[in-house]
Amino acid sequence: MLLTLVLLLGCAVLIYLACEWFVNAVEWLGVRMAVGSAVVGTVLAAAGTALPESVVTLVAVLFGSPETGADVGVGAALGGPLVVGSLAYAVVGVVLLGNRRGARRGAARAAAAERVSAAVAASGVAAGRRPSTGGSTDAEAAQLAAVDTRSLARDQAWFLVSFAAAASLGLVAFAVKPWLGWLLFGAYAVYCWRQVRSGGDAHSAEDLEPLKAQPRRERPSTTAVVAQVVVSLAVIFAASQVFVGQLEALAPQLGLSASLVALLLAPIATELPEVLNALIWVRQGKAFLALGNLAGSMVIQATIPTGLGLAFTSWHVEGPLLLAVVATLAVVGYLLVLFATRRVTAVRLAAASSAYAAFAVGLAVTTA
Repeated sequence: MLLTLVLLLGCAVLIYLACEWFVNAVEWLGVRMAVGSAVVGTVLAAAGTALPESVVTLVAVLFGSPETGADVGVGAALGGPLVVGSLAYAVVGVVLLGNRRGARRGAARAAAAERVSAAVAASGVAAGRRPSTGGSTDAEAAQLAAVDTRSLARDQAWFLVSFAAAASLGLVAFAVKPWLGWLLFGAYAVYCWRQVRSGGDAHSAEDLEPLKAQPRRERPSTTAVVAQVVVSLAVIFAASQVFVGQLEALAPQLGLSASLVALLLAPIATELPEVLNALIWVRQGKAFLALGNLAGSMVIQATIPTGLGLAFTSWHVEGPLLLAVVATLAVVGYLLVLFATRRVTAVRLAAASSAYAAFAVGLAVTTA
């Protein structure tokens, strides 16, 4: 068990570091391609971070065992969106709350220093350079003000329509159902085309850190940018697969059933890149990229993995899978209302985690 825990921790650290290299490179890729920030988050970054679960589904349905391959593929396709829609968005909310508290502590320290400086000046002693409070800036409001909530609401609508259609097809059986998977691939192509057309101003390099692969160059080469994207994605994918394997090995040692691991823990592992990317970007003050990455990743998951499941499996949605679908639709509907009505706050984003908690309780009750 000790070795398994060490490997889990090591993989988590490796994935985080690889995600730092990935977000650094993908922003420079957006600059080199002269696309808007929306495209950077919802298309470029999302395509990379959604790679693990897409590949898991592809490998499971095409090369998995006849007994379990289809189940693993369908589970991966339907389990991942719940993690992103609940836990990943909640991570953004929690980090924003942490930033808010940090800003308030900083403002309080600055105010205290101002009072000390004023007291010293009043006593006739040279005060020296006085710190400026500059007004207390709410980090949460500053970050969320830069978020295009209307665009995010459209992304949630894309997801809801695609995911609900795919899940509904799992409740019925008819001869041409596998061919409908290709319609989902087409839907994602249309989504990408619309994002590129409405991407806005080109992503700016003004506030970007130097490319980690070329830290001394003000403007990195395209070759270095692409190489850093590819290598970081390869590390993320490999470490994610090891993480999932170790998680599955740990489950029997903890007395957890295979179904609980497949629907509760394994999706968290495959969605770890999205969660960590969101964490990194919010800490950098780029909540608009973090939320865009999550929204774009969910559109991918509603079209590519589900399309693979439809095309290459019998695609039955029942029992725990149906419970996951209901929880996912509920939490994404909640997010759609937040974005459409411009009522996004850190607390409300953090509240999305309650959908995952409700799913976990429901799964434990139904499988007991």
